[in-house]
Amino acid sequence: MPNIFIEEIAHTPIEQQDIEIVERKGVGHPDSLADGIAEAMSRALSQEYMKRLGTVLHHNTDETQIVAGRAKPEFGGGEVIQPIYILLVGRATKEFEGSYIPADRIALRAAKRYVKQCMHHLDVESDVVFDVKLGEGSTDLKDVFRRGKVPLANDTSFGIGYAPLSETENLVYNVERRIYNEFRKKNPGVGEDVKVMGLREKDKIKLTVACAFIGEYISSLNEYDSLKSEMKNWIEDITSEYTDRDVEVFINSADCYETGCYYLTVTGTSAENGDDGSVGRGNRCNGLITPGRPMSMEATSGKNPINHVGKIYNLLANIIARDCAESIEGIEEIYVRILSQIGKPINEPRALSIQVIPKKGYEVNKMSRSIREVVEMWLEDTTKITDKVINGELKTF
Repeated sequence: MPNIFIEEIAHTPIEQQDIEIVERKGVGHPDSLADGIAEAMSRALSQEYMKRLGTVLHHNTDETQIVAGRAKPEFGGGEVIQPIYILLVGRATKEFEGSYIPADRIALRAAKRYVKQCMHHLDVESDVVFDVKLGEGSTDLKDVFRRGKVPLANDTSFGIGYAPLSETENLVYNVERRIYNEFRKKNPGVGEDVKVMGLREKDKIKLTVACAFIGEYISSLNEYDSLKSEMKNWIEDITSEYTDRDVEVFINSADCYETGCYYLTVTGTSAENGDDGSVGRGNRCNGLITPGRPMSMEATSGKNPINHVGKIYNLLANIIARDCAESIEGIEEIYVRILSQIGKPINEPRALSIQVIPKKGYEVNKMSRSIREVVEMWLEDTTKITDKVINGELKTF
């Protein structure tokens, strides 16, 4: 297959660099909330199109915006004064060959359901105002969407992926996930809005965790401080599962007890009080923000899973990189860049670049055939990506 370029690059592997910065925004962070809502709407529309018409129609819901509300959190309670405003904006096909699809209602229902599922103290009826503004897609893009047996790229854009994750990346990702899935469930005073920032300085890692605590479950400053200490100790205990490096943990480091400043919320998210959110401003599709790695600035969440290369190529690049790193011996790091050309089949990218840093004693030219086989396997059936996205098997943030 043409347009596949495999080369060795001379670059210091991330683990050997003195400084590494890694960030993850948890599901309750306003940017992640926007991502999750956008993706939930796209998935619901795709499923409904399939159910009604046997095919997914053109849509994109990747411009969802969250405008923060106002709240008055207090120990033992508090209240939302002004609800969070969520603008569900994008494009959707609402009529096709005489059939009408209630896209606005489908999107609204999906958005409310998603917020209910991931935010357990945010009342979607009283704490949130949803505004649905789904327009129709452009005629040109809708035409490109329907042409040919193989989907045609709807844009000239690129996707980027890499593997394997570094120790710090793996640590940051898992600390947030385990706070959400484990620590929070045993401690109801912990909200869903958790951000983890990791800084590795040579062999020392500092984790700064911003976590929204919920006033309803915390009766006093002493209880707040005790919960912070418990979280800090818990994180320090689990870090040994991911690294042997020294790890220092900071929780809600902006707190100033003397002035009454602490991260207390009513609903478990900073969106209740001054923190807005937008699709694509948070995690990349591998769940991390990694300024030491190549990244695409495309918002992956909410784009249609059929021919929007901003979604498909970012997911595909990460999958190809991961599969190569796991199955081919001798890869220290691998970077995948995939460029589309609008109107061309998505399984025929304009360029697919593979850059490899080999381990000592290995040669990239001896890996090239195996790498190419992995690439061609995925390009032969890009609909695997589509199916996994619609079924919710691939995360986009």
